[in-house]
Amino acid sequence: MQPPTDRIKLSQAAKDQLIKLKRVTKISTWNVLCRWALCRSLAEPSIPSPVPIPADSNLEMTWQVFGGPVADQLLIALKQRCHQDGLGTDAETLTTQLRLHLHRGIGYLAGDLNLKSIENFCQLALPERT
Repeated sequence: MQPPTDRIKLSQAAKDQLIKLKRVTKISTWNVLCRWALCRSLAEPSIPSPVPIPADSNLEMTWQVFGGPVADQLLIALKQRCHQDGLGTDAETLTTQLRLHLHRGIGYLAGDLNLKSIENFCQLALPERT
């Protein structure tokens, strides 16, 4: 599957938030945390605000590193979300939405006061019990 972009470059603010998440979760690779962040944002029903996001950090990864073994599934989820939100699925729109969702998801994860350990992090993937 053709990725929306070859390289993903993050903002300095996102890099700082990922450093915090690495420390809390003990997950040592950026790409795994970024996958979680993208999924966290895609799960949010609202559309991310179309704010400009600077690419002002030295944290950059290829799409293949970012997506790893689930790259195609992440792309399908992103395309589905764009379709659901009434947006196009052309490469430019997908790239923009990827950046917006990724940065929003990083912010959500880093701002979650309940994330104090890897166990708390894993709880995000489990359905809530009533």
